Amino acid sequence: MMYYQYIIDYYNEFPFLVRLIWIISGILFSIIVLLTIYLKLVRSFLRRKDKEIAKFKDDYEASLIEYLYSGNEQEELSEVQKSIILKLKEEVPFKSKRKIIISILYNLMNEVSGEMSDSIKILYYETGLIDYAISRLSNKNWYIIAKGIGELTRFKIDETHDKVAKFINHPRSEVRKGTQLYLVNMFRFEGLKFLNTLSAPLSEWHQVQLLETLQKFDDQQICDIKPWLKSTNDTVVSFAIKLAQIYNQFEVKDVLIELLSHKAKEIRVSVIEVLTHLYGVEAKDMLKANFNELSLDEQISFFALLEKLVIPTDEPFVEKHLFHKNFEIQLLALNILKSINIDKYMGLTNLPKDEKSPAMLKLVNTI
Repeated sequence: MMYYQYIIDYYNEFPFLVRLIWIISGILFSIIVLLTIYLKLVRSFLRRKDKEIAKFKDDYEASLIEYLYSGNEQEELSEVQKSIILKLKEEVPFKSKRKIIISILYNLMNEVSGEMSDSIKILYYETGLIDYAISRLSNKNWYIIAKGIGELTRFKIDETHDKVAKFINHPRSEVRKGTQLYLVNMFRFEGLKFLNTLSAPLSEWHQVQLLETLQKFDDQQICDIKPWLKSTNDTVVSFAIKLAQIYNQFEVKDVLIELLSHKAKEIRVSVIEVLTHLYGVEAKDMLKANFNELSLDEQISFFALLEKLVIPTDEPFVEKHLFHKNFEIQLLALNILKSINIDKYMGLTNLPKDEKSPAMLKLVNTI
């Protein structure tokens, strides 16, 4: 007792500032000790949780694999499968367990096909997992909606078309993209009908994703893309132009020619490139007549078209642009001239050095 009294008296002899520092140090030390204990408890809890999750995962994985291989041809679901569904149905209401079941099912979906894939879909329905995914579509948070759409896409649930399609023009791009990929994955070209009402822009990257999704499916009958080529949404027009090229839509050449007067230069350039691919001879004379009004990018694209569709009567036009200010057009003009009149081309390459254009000098050095 005297010892503690001595410490207190000794402490009271310190100036106020020193005592304050000791008090603060004591509080900080206590906080550090408490936080250390708390972190140890949290770490211990997480380790136990991880072990439980690992055990749950192993059990569910074994049950789901047994479910896949317990089917028979006599009935839609065997007794073993029904008992497994009943067992899983009891676990589904628990969020942590539901997440594990969904992740295992998704991994299995990537590894199996045909009847086994259909069996997984039946289990997804029968256990009530689909109800949780659909309920996410009514959530106020955009990221929850996006997760719900993603899950329905992964499990190929096409019955929810109307519930998902309403998000086509959602304010968040993540939700719009998920919706569009869902529609294309489920309904192929029919799913592209969302383009009829799309007011939001389609980014270049997302256009690539949609095209890659479409190209995963063989033997498809492409739908009429003319309405999309006439859309007021420029990104929809741009996407339709890509479809015309990839799927060789010769029947839309007339609409493409109309787009040569579109207000957006990028679209006009893309149209020229697609008409080159589709042998759009009808556009050649029109572009040639208005060549001087074209932007430089359009002029370069036109010469690429002319290189593919040139005929002898185009020679005067080509000669006229042999000394064009743009080096790329010079090269294209020289290559075109070479293909239609080799003698005249050789005569040009034999000109004195000071009369040659940079393009001619380059070609001469390669001969």
